[in-house]
Amino acid sequence: MFVQILGSAAGGGFPQWNCNCVNCVGFRDGSLRAQARTQSSIAISDDGVNWVLCNASPDIRAQLQGFAPMQPGRALRDTGISAIILMDSQIDHTTGLLSLREGCPHQVWCTDMVHEDLSTGFPLFTMLTHWNGGLNWNRIELDASFTIPACPNLRFTPLPLRSAAPPYSPHRFDPHPGDNIGLIVEDLRTGGKLFYAPGLGKVDAPLLEIMAASDCLLVDGTMWDDDEMQRRGVGTRTGREMGHLAQNGPGGMLQVLEHLPKQRKVLIHINNTNPILDEDSPERAELVRRNVEVAYDGMSIEL
Repeated sequence: MFVQILGSAAGGGFPQWNCNCVNCVGFRDGSLRAQARTQSSIAISDDGVNWVLCNASPDIRAQLQGFAPMQPGRALRDTGISAIILMDSQIDHTTGLLSLREGCPHQVWCTDMVHEDLSTGFPLFTMLTHWNGGLNWNRIELDASFTIPACPNLRFTPLPLRSAAPPYSPHRFDPHPGDNIGLIVEDLRTGGKLFYAPGLGKVDAPLLEIMAASDCLLVDGTMWDDDEMQRRGVGTRTGREMGHLAQNGPGGMLQVLEHLPKQRKVLIHINNTNPILDEDSPERAELVRRNVEVAYDGMSIEL
């Protein structure tokens, strides 16, 4: 299984276009040693030719341009994208579908809840019908694994995760299973397993067992501290309120990962305020000490 990190940042990317927090200012003036990052999205393949896109971020055009296999050049119009899985219906993870309209129809896998949001509050499925039929919906059943014809050696198992529906969702204040999912992706030939959850607000005992059975954990790295955005003066909500488990503190992501010493551990969906973006920060040094990696655009993983 080949896993390509197309984008590794949270919404707004890094540096965020309208932000002057210490990280964004430091990157722009050259005083911060860090890498620019686009908004979170990954691609997975079993052969390096046909790729399943997990989320379509607003930065999708630049991400595809930066990864050569996405343009194999086999025909006058071509792409390496064979299918798209949506983890939720958030703007950060779905707006890129509009930029992919020239390639419609696309095969899209998502839950009932995500399909409802993207047919009502943010009606991408409806809008894109005007481009060669738009998006062909394949339902993700929460209690069943599935395969995708273009990558037959990969088995995908959805995991309902605690989260909140986006502001435009008809059930914004009435959470449902399927608003946000993680994925277990297993290579049926090698046995390699990826646990992918860019939005993860809580890890209970059953989920910890699932993570322990995986070879690589690609998990929510949005914030270092739960009140990070409040303390930095750029927001009013905590990480938990937004459905993200902070790395630091009791019960935080680092404490969770401490129980999983055998897995490769990679943080993704990094918010622009997170001090781990600063490669010289004590927080980054703590990650190195704990053998936890920080995803970056262009990072490749093979399982």
